[in-house]
Amino acid sequence: MTALLEAPAVPVVAKKRRRRRDWRAIGAFVVLTGPVVLGLGLFKYVAIAWSFLLSFNDARGTITLGHWTGFDNYAFLLGDDAFLTSLSTIAIFTVFIVPITFVASLGLAVLVNSIKRGKAFFRTIFLIPAAVSYVVAALVWKMALFNGLPSGVANVLGGLFGADPVPWLSETSPPVYWVAVVTLRLWLQVGLYMILFLAGLQAISPSLYEAGELDGTTKWQAFRYITLPQLRNTSVAVLLLILIAAFQAFDEFYNLFGTGLSGTATAPVKPPLVYLYDSALGDQNYGVGSAGAFLLTVLIVVITLLQGRFVGFGKKD
Repeated sequence: MTALLEAPAVPVVAKKRRRRRDWRAIGAFVVLTGPVVLGLGLFKYVAIAWSFLLSFNDARGTITLGHWTGFDNYAFLLGDDAFLTSLSTIAIFTVFIVPITFVASLGLAVLVNSIKRGKAFFRTIFLIPAAVSYVVAALVWKMALFNGLPSGVANVLGGLFGADPVPWLSETSPPVYWVAVVTLRLWLQVGLYMILFLAGLQAISPSLYEAGELDGTTKWQAFRYITLPQLRNTSVAVLLLILIAAFQAFDEFYNLFGTGLSGTATAPVKPPLVYLYDSALGDQNYGVGSAGAFLLTVLIVVITLLQGRFVGFGKKD
């Protein structure tokens, strides 16, 4: 009888120990993640909320709230020719960069995947530019490749074919500065998207290609009817990433066309982020800068959703 009465004491003690261990785990979790969550909330989400409130204020030279103006900042931007021009600039840039980056990264992925030896070497070589700072790369493009001098790399190569030196970053008729902008973005991003395509290619079952060979398919037919359909989800994801990155372009434009103390005042083109940078930090009009940031965010979200719906993002095969 005594043994029966004392038997339940063992699981009670074990439960208490488990509770102690749980509280210790929770305490460790809070200690480890608390600073990160606090910093993320304070410097990101609180900042975003404050910026949203500033967009409804006349915040010139201050970030304090109080002078409410409603939607005046948004109305000003939608009626400002400079802001609308920046939107057309980024639209042109997107039209060029999205298909070129997609085709180049897919082509490189197919070539690297077809290599029997040295695949890891070429994968690493093409991925290295993705780790380079946009600022550093833009300065190399500006000071060495497209500096407009006869000794610049682009003009030296053009001279081999009898072309005269071209001021690449200031010539507007024709707008050859797009060559520098597009090639810079391609060099920086193609390797990253190539890795995504390469992962998709390696996930395709070899049995599909073997079945195609038995049916007598050519390489082009295998690529069109086997590779592309199997890469559908990867292709949609890459397209969305390229599109979002294109609308967020800033570093290459600012560093290619920035001229010291005058900033981007003489730049032939300005994307929205450069325009908003000049408004907020140049003119210290934080209300207009905040309103423009949210307008651009809404534009990116809408275009991304439309593209995702058009290409069927998230649908099952």
